[in-house]
Amino acid sequence: MAGDKKTVFREFTVLNKYGIHARPAALLVKAAGKFSSEIFIGRKGMEVSAKSIMGLLTIEGHHGARITVRVVGLDAEEALAAIAALFENKFFEE
Repeated sequence: MAGDKKTVFREFTVLNKYGIHARPAALLVKAAGKFSSEIFIGRKGMEVSAKSIMGLLTIEGHHGARITVRVVGLDAEEALAAIAALFENKFFEE
């Protein structure tokens, strides 16, 4: 079954005014927790699990930052779509 795992990548720009602070990080963790895939958020060579709020708060995801999302797993495309919706909707802050 390991051959069924898929890896997808996408890059986003943090568009919400205050970046990835506690509330957006909590939304990412909540969304990531719904999927079996491993979801990684990266910036400037550092990558953290999207299921770790503390990790997300360390990546300096300020307004305008370029963030890479890498998802590995059986439901990778669905997971990436859920994460993309958060970035595209500015984490529902505006």
